[in-house]
Amino acid sequence: MGKTRKSITKRFKITKNGKVLRRPTGQDHLLAKKSGRRIRALRRWIEMPKADAKKIKKLVYG
Repeated sequence: MGKTRKSITKRFKITKNGKVLRRPTGQDHLLAKKSGRRIRALRRWIEMPKADAKKIKKLVYG
């Protein structure tokens, strides 16, 4: 088992059932032009596709 990639643990959440969650992109700047509805939607966590989730888990668990 290798070391945990700390950068990955900061950016992703792994749920009890093994789902990998990420934050949506586009939250850092240029928010004035985005609607309030869109900005609120960006606060939620999004589930990663299974193929990508597998890669992330490999980086976390080794």
